[in-house]
Amino acid sequence: MSPRKTKISVAIIILFHTVGLVGFFVPALTPLFLKLVPFHLLLMLLVILANHYRLNNRFWAFALLIFFGGIIAEWIGVHKNWLFGRYHYGGTLGVKIDNIPLMIGVNWLMLVYAAGVMMQRFRLKSMLFRILIGAAILVLLDILIEPVAIKFDYWTWVDYTVPLKNYLCWFGVSAAFLWIFESFKFKTQSIVAPILLLVQFIFFALLQIKV
Repeated sequence: MSPRKTKISVAIIILFHTVGLVGFFVPALTPLFLKLVPFHLLLMLLVILANHYRLNNRFWAFALLIFFGGIIAEWIGVHKNWLFGRYHYGGTLGVKIDNIPLMIGVNWLMLVYAAGVMMQRFRLKSMLFRILIGAAILVLLDILIEPVAIKFDYWTWVDYTVPLKNYLCWFGVSAAFLWIFESFKFKTQSIVAPILLLVQFIFFALLQIKV
């Protein structure tokens, strides 16, 4: 991966998240920026794809497993309440199939991939530790996301509080998906995806001021 490509990708990530912060903090711009959320997610996915070493059939098999696995997990959560708790999706994440936004599958793919690559680069020898630490990191991110998601109609909890079950299930589902990532034994990837994860932590942490 060329250093120039990495720098451009990181610049895109930082620029679009910074612009997004402005849009969320300026009330007159917020409705427009909420409509742009699905496009932002797709752009970040494209940045990740552009930086993956060898976009071969193995990678696409992994991507489809996590995308559809995320959709299925959310369908079970929304329609059966077996995972996460009692919640439903609003309109911010865009097009839905059976009340599940397609972008939630994209989001699961990006987050799992980013956490998996981050754990690769930490060079922890134990796969179990990599999975558990990666899942814990994603739970910490979800803790930051939840108030923002509720405020801006990403999703809504039926009882207006986020249950402990949500975080336990986030950990379990994340760990399962990270096990899938580990099973594909990808070559150590670019720093771009972990930087995206770090920027998302900063992005949602700053948005706590707004909510």
